[in-house]
Amino acid sequence: MAAQDVLGQTARLASSSALLQVLFRVVTFGLNAFTLRYLSRELLGVVNVRLTLLYSTVVFLAREAFRRACLSGSAKRNWTKTINLLWLTVPLGVFWSLTSGLVWLYLLEVPDPSVVPHYEAGVVAFGLSAIIELLGEPFWVLAQAHLFVRLKVIAESLSVVSKCILTVTLVILYPHWGLYIFCLAQLLYVSVLVMCYVIHFVMFLGSPEATKKSFPVARVKALLPSFVEDETFVNWKEARLTWSFFKQSFLKQILTEGERYVMTFLNVLNFGDQGVYDIVNNLGSLVARFIFLPIEESFYVFFAKVLERGKTVKDQKQDDVAMAANVLELLLKLVLLIGLTITVFGYAYSQLALDIYGGSMLSSGTGPDLLRCYSLYVLFLAVNGVTECFTSALMCKEEVDRYNFVMLALSFIFLCISYFLTHRYGSVGFILANCFNMGIRIAHSTHYIHHYFRESTHRPLTGLLPSPALLLVYILSAGVTAFSEVLFCCDKGWMARLIHISAGALCLAATLVTMLCTETKLIHFVRSQFLSRYLKKGT
Repeated sequence: MAAQDVLGQTARLASSSALLQVLFRVVTFGLNAFTLRYLSRELLGVVNVRLTLLYSTVVFLAREAFRRACLSGSAKRNWTKTINLLWLTVPLGVFWSLTSGLVWLYLLEVPDPSVVPHYEAGVVAFGLSAIIELLGEPFWVLAQAHLFVRLKVIAESLSVVSKCILTVTLVILYPHWGLYIFCLAQLLYVSVLVMCYVIHFVMFLGSPEATKKSFPVARVKALLPSFVEDETFVNWKEARLTWSFFKQSFLKQILTEGERYVMTFLNVLNFGDQGVYDIVNNLGSLVARFIFLPIEESFYVFFAKVLERGKTVKDQKQDDVAMAANVLELLLKLVLLIGLTITVFGYAYSQLALDIYGGSMLSSGTGPDLLRCYSLYVLFLAVNGVTECFTSALMCKEEVDRYNFVMLALSFIFLCISYFLTHRYGSVGFILANCFNMGIRIAHSTHYIHHYFRESTHRPLTGLLPSPALLLVYILSAGVTAFSEVLFCCDKGWMARLIHISAGALCLAATLVTMLCTETKLIHFVRSQFLSRYLKKGT
């Protein structure tokens, strides 16, 4: 597949995933706002922090390394061996689920049964849900490698909608069920997700469409593990790369979910405060989840397909190098501007957003400060996602192993800083520690990118430099909106709030107009790659 075709399909995958994440976040936030009025903060803290951490830990450790390794390089490979390798995620998931489940049941503080009943059933259900989801891993990787955009959208949409419908129904009819509600909803979510992928491939394989596309897997039976005479069970090159990524993924999980591990294992916050922190954290991560994560996942596939892992820039096709450098520069500029916008406007509108969303329970106390700090953290997330996406797609096995040592040291430092900052500043300390963590990771990734392109004429890191005019507008907007918040927000009535919102809207409009005038290359990239098919539909 030509590099230009890969770019087009990757951009469509990223834009579709972004729209899908918008749906997820809107539904999730609506669900949280609804359940806040029926269920306790302690119950939400146990579900959203303790049990969700169990599920994400098992799934991440069991599959992340396999995804990275099996999506590297061309889609033309011995898929029998790749599928065999991917099925190893299931026994690995069983191991992590049993191990983590025992820790969650017997080593961690158990919630008060009178406040949060059925905790043991919750641990079992969320551990089981992780194993069920891993049963669909070979199907997911095959679909992702061949850029099946529509399948991902349909599967994840149906699973999320099904989960939310069941949750709302049970919360209204049987609120006393407590954790049972979320256990059933979680099991339904993963079951629908896996079944969508299985049903699609059962219908697709052997069809005229699959034959026309020369799909590398001909029968459904080929999606199951199988032995081939006189050949190894797996591709050992992929297996060794998987092991390298596995060591990195273990550390990356600690860094990604570090604050939840500190909350869970060190008991620095009670379950009620954990519930509030999680709600604010989810609200703050809205943009990161529905824009930055789809871009990172999709363009990892692009860079892995266009450039060959382990080769220097001189040994690559120069046309592909030029395209990859240009795309990297524009992606950095795109996420930087989104991150700056969130940081600037998030500071002055955090308290108002929390007051509208959850009332005084969220807008009083540390809630607004949490969200303000998270607005800054979004900027770090934005840049780190794209820079790590590029480096993960290009690093050879030896470089991945060296990076693992860096991550190991960073993990230890991060956990120590999280613990001390949390004792000093409360839950805000978690976000400050995350900013430090992301800053170090960005420094490593940008150093790698600079070193990679130093023997070429391309300088993609210039994407991290916004135009002076746009930077000036951001500074003025920050000053105006902060002054507006002091005068009009948030206890002076709805008319004052509307004035505050209007001031922000005018500043945002001025920012966007300046962006359109000064970042023409970026605007063209967004229009041509992300918005092209939607613009065509509208004409």
